[in-house]
Amino acid sequence: MLTFRCPVCGVDAEETELSPGGEAHLKRYGPGSSDEDFSGYLFQRENPRGVHFERWRHAYGCGKWFHAARCTQTLEVFGTYPAQTTEPPQEILDTITKKRPGWTWRELGAK
Repeated sequence: MLTFRCPVCGVDAEETELSPGGEAHLKRYGPGSSDEDFSGYLFQRENPRGVHFERWRHAYGCGKWFHAARCTQTLEVFGTYPAQTTEPPQEILDTITKKRPGWTWRELGAK
């Protein structure tokens, strides 16, 4: 079972207390966007075997959204951070790089 620390209230919550919200750090498109951009936003998602960044909501706690970095293969959680953060914090990226040299996710990863 996944366990995340909610960065808002500080509680260690099991996944049964949370609601998943899909992939994090998406560029959202809405009215006035091209059909290609909107289609990409709706249907094109990362689904890696390995490092992934996701949105979660502490549904049975503070009710706030947050982001989590985890490995989809081993279910290891690298860290969590507030949903208002536009990019993963450097300390989480460093933790992932230390544990998974050569990892990539979109434009992030091994440089």
